[in-house]
Amino acid sequence: MTVWKLDRFARNRYDSAHYKTILKRNGVRVLSAKETISEGAEGILLESMLEGYAEYYSIELAEKVKRGLTENALKAKANGGTCTFGYTVDSDRHYQIDPPAALIVREVFQLYADGKTMKEIKDILNAKGLTNSRGKEFTFNTIQRMLSNRKYIGEYHFGEVTIPDSMPAIVDKELFEKVQQMLVKNKKAPSRHKAEDDYLLTTNVIYANGQ
Repeated sequence: MTVWKLDRFARNRYDSAHYKTILKRNGVRVLSAKETISEGAEGILLESMLEGYAEYYSIELAEKVKRGLTENALKAKANGGTCTFGYTVDSDRHYQIDPPAALIVREVFQLYADGKTMKEIKDILNAKGLTNSRGKEFTFNTIQRMLSNRKYIGEYHFGEVTIPDSMPAIVDKELFEKVQQMLVKNKKAPSRHKAEDDYLLTTNVIYANGQ
């Protein structure tokens, strides 16, 4: 069996030794196209060194990436992935408000504060022809996540990093806290909670079936 380089064969030395043992039992030897490794004791030592260096490089790279993401987070910068609905990311990777989408976010919070259910809010937005950041109709899950997203009051989150008032707020804190209290209260309300749970279960089943 020929691989381009040994570091393409396995993620670490343990996996490499494990898979090579299995292959060896079946009469298969792993060869490197780019690295000349002789047979015998010297070849074993060189191969071990090359695999050890590859594993070291992989771990070092992962640590550098993690440090970079943490440094970005401490500056409240976006770290990739889908941007939160209501925001855009500027050239410096800072969050900025997307005015048209922000209006929808505020409407969602106000409708819920006025007593509408998440299903009713979803239906209202879709009836207006409004779409989410992917250009698709709003779903129950989207509304649910939106109503509990603390980024909308300017609170940045990434991993273990949380920085209050570090990005532009879309919803004022008074309205946000009112909605949080209503979410807790409505979750305890038997009829309303059951209706929304039933709807959420239905959407999950539909999604699972790919329909």
